[in-house]
Amino acid sequence: MCGIWATFGINGVANFKCVECLFKIVHRGPDAWRIEQDAREPHIILGFQRLAIVDGLYGMQPMRLHQYPRISLICNGEIYNYRRLKEEHNFSYETNCDVEAIIHLYQRFGIAETVKSLDGVFAFCLVDGEKRKVYIARDPYGVRPLFKLHDKVNAYMAICSEAKGLVDLRKISDETASLGQFPPGHFEEYDILDEGNVKLNITEQYYKPGSAPFFLPYVPKDQLSKLDDYEKTAHLLEAACRKRLMSDRRIGCLLSGGLDSSLITALVMKLAKECKLPYKIQTFAIGMGNSPDLVAARKVAEYLGTEHHEVIFDENDVEKELDNVIYHLESFDITTIRASMPMYLLAKYIKNNTNTTVVFSGEGADELAQGYIYFRDAPDSNLAHEESIRLLSDIYLYDGLRADRTTSAFCLELRVPFLDIQFTNHYLNLEPELRRPQNGVEKYFLRKSFANSGLLPDSILWRHKEAFSDGVASVKKSLFTTLQEIIEERLPKNANFKYPGVQPTTSESLYYRYIFEKSFPGLHNFTPYYWMPKWVQVSDPSARFIKHYAAKE
Repeated sequence: MCGIWATFGINGVANFKCVECLFKIVHRGPDAWRIEQDAREPHIILGFQRLAIVDGLYGMQPMRLHQYPRISLICNGEIYNYRRLKEEHNFSYETNCDVEAIIHLYQRFGIAETVKSLDGVFAFCLVDGEKRKVYIARDPYGVRPLFKLHDKVNAYMAICSEAKGLVDLRKISDETASLGQFPPGHFEEYDILDEGNVKLNITEQYYKPGSAPFFLPYVPKDQLSKLDDYEKTAHLLEAACRKRLMSDRRIGCLLSGGLDSSLITALVMKLAKECKLPYKIQTFAIGMGNSPDLVAARKVAEYLGTEHHEVIFDENDVEKELDNVIYHLESFDITTIRASMPMYLLAKYIKNNTNTTVVFSGEGADELAQGYIYFRDAPDSNLAHEESIRLLSDIYLYDGLRADRTTSAFCLELRVPFLDIQFTNHYLNLEPELRRPQNGVEKYFLRKSFANSGLLPDSILWRHKEAFSDGVASVKKSLFTTLQEIIEERLPKNANFKYPGVQPTTSESLYYRYIFEKSFPGLHNFTPYYWMPKWVQVSDPSARFIKHYAAKE
């Protein structure tokens, strides 16, 4: 996890304003920073904030290689198949840094084949001074963030890992300039014009959720040919965790006690022993008081033998950090903010009290495996499948955004095996009927896939939402009341709140929008709609308002 920032076509040399913008994302990369400008491209400024995870000595960016001195790369990402690419194409690497593979792929095959060849998560910008080209690309599910400011009138562009690094530049742009997220699974090509401005040539979507990987898969097909669908699921999720162990920094796991985080933690523990990691895996759980989530996570940690940490927060923590959470999220979505509060506080604890830097999490499982309670109300399996695709297509706006921003706010790198390309391709191509909730249990197929693995006992593997509530949902029971009380005190009375875009309908949503507008005025496109359950008649996004929530199966 790092932070990238760049401007193209803005007159003037790198100055204090550029440094000020770059340092708006210093939390993404506290280990080193660099901002530079090449006289051969005087209207291009590249900035980088580094969190050193792989090759701390030679992995600094902007990256240039002696072999290709006119190519510059800034990238926030992890390329899990970089060693395989080296062997497959006989690349000659100069560093041990995984993102170096991007330069070699581009030089040999061009940008389209490059992005399709990467097994990993990434947001990058590559400048080819010789060909006078600029390329921008983002990973298939948008695990790594990327924002773009585009001023068509003045023909300039700027990018940043987070919008906060571009807001000040937007103020000096034409009023028609756009600022928003660069879409996942896409790349763009720009020409560098003689006067230093840039011109968009190509925007191309190279990946859609569920598609097969273009790269040589981590698990060869012949290894899967003799396995049934349940065995393939377990094998591929384990492989997704294995490739993500790539790190020179200590690895830990976020553990709520629900299925998703428990499975990932169990797999990481198994692989850590196989790889003989020189430290014990730490797990982290959070709740208000002695919440059911804390109790559930404690049982999982005891069973797995992790070095477990529990964080208890109260209304004072919520009151202190609520506005900071909204600022880091760059969103006014209701459920995203609610769910982000405990994760933000947990990341703060990890940063301040441990030396764990890389954290595994279960994000993506609910979208992929139909884990939300409202999937029980899906009219049929095909519509349920379409909803999974929709959720995964927009995950970068909601749960994916939450996971990245709350952890990156405290210099942590998040890894999410459930969004692995080979795994999602397998899971989304199972028979739709198999993936639906069964017997009142969400993610039934996923649970059954690990039923005979020995990773977790049945009491943990088959526990579901009615037993204690998955993830942070039970935290939200206490958090909900706390938020209402804080907002009631803080929200200005009789203020004239008129906002474009999706409209606030409650005092809670109004307060979130009010705080959002302070830092990101007029940027309502960041939240195109409020995340809400489908097929159920509720006015609040929380699962606790759905009829099935309190059902006893």
